[in-house]
Amino acid sequence: MTSLICTLQDHRDDVNWCAFAGNLFATCSGDKTLRIYNTRDFSELPFSPLSGHGYGVHCCCFSACGQFLASCSTDATTMVWSTVTGEIEAILEHPGRSPVRICALSPDSAHLVSGASDGTLALWDFPSKQLRRTGAVRDTTMVACSFSPCSQVFMTGSTYGDLRLWDLDMNQLHAEKNAHDLGVTCCTFAPSILSGGQVVQFRLASCGQDSLLKIWTINKFIPGGYKMQLLHTLTGQSAPVLSCAYSSDGQLLVSGSVDKTVTVYDAKNAVLLYTLKQHERYVTACCFSPTSPLLATGSMDKTVNIWRLEDGCSDRGGKSLPDGSDLTSSEERTSAGRSKLLVGDWSEGDVSAWLVEEGLEGLMDKFRANNIDGTELLSLTKETLASELHIESVGLRSKLLRKVEELKSDSVCSGIPDEFLCPITRELMREPVIAADGYSYEREAIDSWINSKNRSSPMTNLPLLTTLLTPNHTLKMAIGRWKTNR
Repeated sequence: MTSLICTLQDHRDDVNWCAFAGNLFATCSGDKTLRIYNTRDFSELPFSPLSGHGYGVHCCCFSACGQFLASCSTDATTMVWSTVTGEIEAILEHPGRSPVRICALSPDSAHLVSGASDGTLALWDFPSKQLRRTGAVRDTTMVACSFSPCSQVFMTGSTYGDLRLWDLDMNQLHAEKNAHDLGVTCCTFAPSILSGGQVVQFRLASCGQDSLLKIWTINKFIPGGYKMQLLHTLTGQSAPVLSCAYSSDGQLLVSGSVDKTVTVYDAKNAVLLYTLKQHERYVTACCFSPTSPLLATGSMDKTVNIWRLEDGCSDRGGKSLPDGSDLTSSEERTSAGRSKLLVGDWSEGDVSAWLVEEGLEGLMDKFRANNIDGTELLSLTKETLASELHIESVGLRSKLLRKVEELKSDSVCSGIPDEFLCPITRELMREPVIAADGYSYEREAIDSWINSKNRSSPMTNLPLLTTLLTPNHTLKMAIGRWKTNR
């Protein structure tokens, strides 16, 4: 479920774009300004609004660390702002002085691309703010751009209706002509990378004047070459779709339309989850927060709505057994009834009932004294059984651990979606986080891995560019919904 938590009404013209970065949120408008807010309470920062562009501002995007904000305008410039002081750090004049309609920063903040109304592209070295390459597509206007999660390629979209993939030398790697009839309006890469064998795969969403939202796969073959295929066509909106964005874990996809609606999809299964109808005019902008379960939507009604995505699930923790009198009710709970709970959600009473079923009732007192619930049960080792629970019998310890391993095996085979399991522990995640390789892990597991594995990715074995871990709120909510509906 979603709930509207606030509406920002500070702009005096159409809201054209919005972007999150950590605890910051930025918007830009046809009123020539950008505004920056603190996401804790959505109060405007002291130096906001940012004024410097001579005409309307079409797009804005944060650097990876949130230290800089880039914006582009009809005034033919892309400006770089400090989010610490609000000062202009650089003014990048587009080659040919054509109005700049789109700008995008690479995930590693090494490059910035700007696209203009005359079909030209400029690739900038972001740290030095120097122009590196230029390119062009004739007889069109560049209106969409997104970098791949690896930062090595980027996709552009134009009013001609084509999607084009480029490398950092401005070589065209692939052209998908007629991707959207009457023109592309926005495109965005999913944040994750799928790899296997000789193929690396990306996902891309695009939308256009044809009222469609499309999901594509882009396969990169290790020997060389790219192949782009249409995976899903989403028809949840009845008018041109103007904006689209993935959540930070790639599980949700949002779009905004001329029909005034916002649609939120399960991106993996292409299933419509929510339709939001609070805007009074065209929805021109949308984005997810990377660090909290928030969604922002901007409109030609001059407002920005901030939504909270709720999982709607409650904790299932039970009460511990205060004395033997409660044991009867726990024992009477059938195995089938308790199995509706994941082992990690078992209460201390559930664990006691399980011990009885497995003929291990002699351990109940020790387990009660140490407050062993489902989570603690799954983490038991030979060492903890001997040193902390003081179970002296080697045979009893071995039997208990075999039973625990059977529980873990049953959990994996009980229909848990694979994406809910930590790739390291293969257990259901409780605090999923996104690592620099784009994959989600249980926080404790990836922390331990990073501390002992020299910062390599558990999935790709490639070095992690950063050890920063981002909470995966969307995945946590999805797991919560799945647990509730079991």
